[in-house]
Amino acid sequence: MTEWGVVGVVIALAGLVATLVRPMLSLNGSITKLNLLAEQLREDLRLLSSKNSESHARLWEKNETQDRQLENHERRIGALEKGREK
Repeated sequence: MTEWGVVGVVIALAGLVATLVRPMLSLNGSITKLNLLAEQLREDLRLLSSKNSESHARLWEKNETQDRQLENHERRIGALEKGREK
C-alpha cells in the first residue's frame, strides 16, 4: 500500500467517525432535553395534585357547612309547620 493509500484510508475513517459522531451527539442532546422536560412535567403534576387535594378539601368543608345549614332550616321549617297544624 502506498503512502497515498494510507492517507485515503485515514481520511475515509475520519469521515466515517464524523458521520457517526454527529447524530450521536444530536441524539444525546435530544435525550437530555427530554429528561429535563419529563422532570418539569413530574414537578408540575405533583403541584397540580397537591393543589387539587387542597381544593377538594375546601369543597368538602363548604359542602358539610351547607348540609348543616340545610338540616337546621329543615328542622325549623318542620317546627313551624307543626305549630300551624295545632
